[in-house]
Amino acid sequence: MALAGLGSALPAARTSTLPNVDRALLGVVFALVLTGTVMVYSASISLADSPRYHVAPTYFLVRHLFSLAIAFCAAVVAFQIPLATWQRLAPYLFVGTLALLVLVLLPGIGKGVNGAKRWIPLGVLNLQPSELMKVACVLYAANFTVRKQDYMHHFGRGFLPMAVVMGAIGVLLLLQPDLGAFGVIVAISMAILFLGGVNGKLFVGITAALSTVFVLVIWLSRGGATASSPTSIPGPRTTRSARPTSSRTR
Repeated sequence: MALAGLGSALPAARTSTLPNVDRALLGVVFALVLTGTVMVYSASISLADSPRYHVAPTYFLVRHLFSLAIAFCAAVVAFQIPLATWQRLAPYLFVGTLALLVLVLLPGIGKGVNGAKRWIPLGVLNLQPSELMKVACVLYAANFTVRKQDYMHHFGRGFLPMAVVMGAIGVLLLLQPDLGAFGVIVAISMAILFLGGVNGKLFVGITAALSTVFVLVIWLSRGGATASSPTSIPGPRTTRSARPTSSRTR
């Protein structure tokens, strides 16, 4: 009986030492990482035959796996930090990432590719501050929701401060330009505010307003690109002159 009791207690003690991990979320993350790896290899394997890239067929796959290894080590470190520490560091991380968004726009610091200035060269890799802002935005929005829990139904004290912060991020991202990252960050912030208990009518109205703003920004950016393209610049019209008829002199 004593042995049976000891045997039944051992699994309980073993399971209690396991970390509290959302296994469903881990499975989704693993599936996304696996799908992205397959897509990277499928899209880059043909670049080895291009005269522009003198690399092996697995060159970009190896780079992707190297980045995943760095991300895995960062995830392990982040998992060991308590949530209270993340909550305390959230405003500082957000301000630091916001400073990086400003630095990437400065001449001599940011690296421009095809008209977009989104990267800070660090030798072996290029740092993209907008990707860090996605993580910092999650932490800051969650911290804001906890601190302003009593005012989530109030527009001026519950939503307006977050809207001002998102507007500042939007201006910096549109100057790069990086409209896609701005859309992801706004969607993350709105989702966290919704989970934090923001007023339903206020949430619907703000979502409609943001959707209208996004449509206008996309329309204006396409209009500017069309106006700056060489094909849209009207040039002098050339008319084909009629061939002169020669009159026979008698």
